[in-house]
Amino acid sequence: MAFSFRIIQYRLRRNLSKAYGNLKRYVRKLLFPLYLFPIKLLTYSIYYAVRFSIRSILRVLKLIGLSIIWPFHKKSNFAKTLFWAAVFSYFAFTEIRFSTLVERYGGYGKFFCSEWLTTRKLQSSVVRVVGGYSEGSGFFVSSNKVLTSFHVIADEPSPKVIFPDGSFVTPSLITGNKDADLAFLYLEVEHQHKVLPFFSPELLNPNEPLLSAGYPLGTSLPGEVTISKGFFSGMRRSRKEPVDYLQTTMSLVQGMSGGPTTDQCGEVVGINTLSLAGLSLFVSSDSLQRMWPTFTDQDIAKIEVDPSASPEEAVRAFYTYLKARRMEDGFALLSQAYLQKTDFAEWTNRFADILDVQVFVAKPVEGSKDTAFVKFSTKNWVEGEAEFHFYEGTWETILEDGVYKMLRSNVREVDNPSWEWFYTSES
Repeated sequence: MAFSFRIIQYRLRRNLSKAYGNLKRYVRKLLFPLYLFPIKLLTYSIYYAVRFSIRSILRVLKLIGLSIIWPFHKKSNFAKTLFWAAVFSYFAFTEIRFSTLVERYGGYGKFFCSEWLTTRKLQSSVVRVVGGYSEGSGFFVSSNKVLTSFHVIADEPSPKVIFPDGSFVTPSLITGNKDADLAFLYLEVEHQHKVLPFFSPELLNPNEPLLSAGYPLGTSLPGEVTISKGFFSGMRRSRKEPVDYLQTTMSLVQGMSGGPTTDQCGEVVGINTLSLAGLSLFVSSDSLQRMWPTFTDQDIAKIEVDPSASPEEAVRAFYTYLKARRMEDGFALLSQAYLQKTDFAEWTNRFADILDVQVFVAKPVEGSKDTAFVKFSTKNWVEGEAEFHFYEGTWETILEDGVYKMLRSNVREVDNPSWEWFYTSES
């Protein structure tokens, strides 16, 4: 046993010594003379590369030949070939189809996003925006900033933001860009959990599925936000427009303007803008972020009233303050006599559900210096639905501290007024 081990050791040392000697001779032969070394290195490299390529090609051809012959060698081989060919074809076809499907969804990251979770997020985050002359939708781009379309709040100094739970607030500030048809509504209370992130529409794939959220028909249609689904068609640009647009296959309905359009993962790629017969356009999220610094309050309607001018202007101011939810200013227009039968909490509670007030007529009563005739309507938000009420009558005022204040009223509700009622100023 010991003798055999020594023999093995001897042969191993001899082989190693022989290999080392061959390596030294090969290196010496390659390096010397030095001026031939570059030529030798190039020659040997080409030689071994060609030799390896020829051997690889011959082995591949041999393998192909054996693969062709093997299935016909016997019946069992043929059956095995058919079976594995079917398995391979199935998985290859499935992989191709799956890859194509993943590509349509925008990649693996979006493919595994849950449309159900995105829908739930939109249902809890998208808000109604109610102006005096128009209604639309909006969504949070920061914790206290709601984005909507400018035309939704045009000519309206105090739009309302209605949350999915039915509560509503009046923005403390409004800025926008009229040409881009975009506006921001600033709220006093922050809602960080409702903020939606952005995604560049330039990275969307053709026919990628998109979701659009909004409130069709505004407050005329009660219920939660509507989610529409469609597919990305492409980008549309014009030198005449300050923003870029997304085109999709969705059909928007009046009232959805200002709402978000998102990808499968709930990231905003556009803002609902325009729809016509199944062709809808959306301001791109890239354009919004680019135009953001240009937003100002220059084109935003302002509240301009003067309760010291006359009784009718005081009445107009009173209802304008109710419209704007400036309850302290409205309460300040109540006379000392009127305040003897109410306080701020009780008086404010009377108007807790008012979304909007529109004054149609405010004029002096003939033969009186302190009484004004008024016609107005209110839009009330009651249990998730808008109710309209119409009123007419007189307000007697009294001059206190240089301002006409509300003394006593004789205002009644008008049921189902005809169209003539809105255009006549007679009492």
